[in-house]
Amino acid sequence: QVQLVESGGGLVQAGGSLRLSCAASGRTISGYAMGWFRQAPGKEREFVAAIRRGDDYTYYADSAKGRFTLSRDNAKNTVHLQMNTLKPEDTAVYYCALASAAYTSLATVAREYDVWGQGTQVTVSS
Repeated sequence: QVQLVESGGGLVQAGGSLRLSCAASGRTISGYAMGWFRQAPGKEREFVAAIRRGDDYTYYADSAKGRFTLSRDNAKNTVHLQMNTLKPEDTAVYYCALASAAYTSLATVAREYDVWGQGTQVTVSS
C-alpha cells in the first residue's frame, strides 16, 4: 500500500518561496502520474500541478504557471513543488496525490487520483 507524506509547508511573506516535498513509501513513484492540489478555507480543492508518468512532462494551473515548478526525484522516491513569488491567495492546505490506474498518464482532476497525502499548510502573509 503506497503512502504519501507531504512536508515543507509553513508561513512565508508575500514574494517569498517554499519548497514542498511529497515522499512516497510502499511503491516506486517513477511509473505513476502525480499531482498537487490545494484547498483554501471555504473553497473546493483545486488543481495546482501534475507530472506525467514516463517522461515527467509537467502541467500547471494558470495560477501556478511561471511561479511553481514540479519535479520528480526517483532516487528519493519524492516529488517536489518549488513555489516562488508566493501570494496571499496561495494560502491553502496543499495535497500531494498519486494516480495508480495504469491508464492515467497525466491528470488535472482530483477524481483521477486515488492516493492522497495528509496535506501541508502554506500560509502567505501580505
